[in-house]
Amino acid sequence: MSEIDLQQILREANIGEVLEQLDNELVGLVPVKQRIREIAAFLVVSRARQQLGIESAAPSLHMCFTGNPGTGKTTVALRMADMLHRLGYVRKGHVVSVTRDDLVGQYIGHTAPKTREILKKAMGGVLFIDEAYYLYRPENERDYGQEAIEILLQVMENNREDLVVILAGYKDRMDTFFQSNPGMSSRIAHHIDFPDYSQSELVEIAGKMMSNMHYRFDAGALQAIAEYIAQRRQQPHFANARSIRNALDRARLRHANRVFEAAASGASKPTAETLSTITEADIRASRVFDGGNGSGKGKATQS
Repeated sequence: MSEIDLQQILREANIGEVLEQLDNELVGLVPVKQRIREIAAFLVVSRARQQLGIESAAPSLHMCFTGNPGTGKTTVALRMADMLHRLGYVRKGHVVSVTRDDLVGQYIGHTAPKTREILKKAMGGVLFIDEAYYLYRPENERDYGQEAIEILLQVMENNREDLVVILAGYKDRMDTFFQSNPGMSSRIAHHIDFPDYSQSELVEIAGKMMSNMHYRFDAGALQAIAEYIAQRRQQPHFANARSIRNALDRARLRHANRVFEAAASGASKPTAETLSTITEADIRASRVFDGGNGSGKGKATQS
C-alpha cells in the first residue's frame, strides 16, 4: 500500500508559518483559527490524495466570512490566500479586495466589463468581496447588481481551480443574500463566523497596536484606554479593532500636539521616552468621556 507523509507536505509548504502569523496578528478569534486549521488539514489531505493518484474532484474553496466590522476578516483572507498559494491551489496568492462599486456599473453595458476586469485581476488568487449583499437590490428593477452576480457565478464554477472567492459581511444580511441567491449559496463550501472581541481582548489589541507603532501607554493611559473601550463598545457604530485603531490614531494626534506645544513654549525638550509615551490625558481628552456631547474638554476631538 502506498504511503505518504502528511507532515512533509506541511513542512514543504511551511503552513505552520501561516498559522503562526495568524496567531501573532490576531488576538482571540479561537473558533476562527480552529476553522482555518481544519481547512488547512483538509487541503493537505486533498493534496496527498492527488499525489497518490486518488481520483477526486478538486475541492471547492469559495468561502463566506460573516461578522461585524473590525473582526479580522480581511487579515484572515490574506493568510488564507497565502496558504492556498503555498499548497498549490492558486497560482499567485494575491488578494483583490472589492465592494459593490468596483463590480456594478451605473448604466446598461457598464457592469459586465467592470466585473470581468476585476475577475481578470483576481485570477490566480483570491477575490474578497466585502458587504457582498449589496450586490443584490431587488427593490430597484434598474439595478445591475444581478448581472455582476451572474458573471461571478459562472466564473466561480468554471474557474474554481484558478480563483477563490470570499464573500464577507454581516451574518444576517449574508443569510438573506444567500436565500435570495441559491446559486451563490450552493457554491460556498466554507462558512466562518467571526465573533466580536471581548473587553480584555480589545485592551490587548490596543496594546499590540501601540507596540507595533513603537509607542507605549503609561500606567494612567492603560487604565484610561480600558475605560474608553468599555464605554465606546456601548455606543453606536462600534467596529471592534477598527474603532480601537481610530481611537489610537486620535490619541497620537493629541500626544503630538501636546509635545509640540510644550517644546514650542520652551517648557521642555522632547526625549525619546516623551515622544513614545501616550499619557492618560491623551486618552481622556476623547469626548467619549463626556458622553459624546462635546460639552467637556474633548469637545474639539472625535471619539
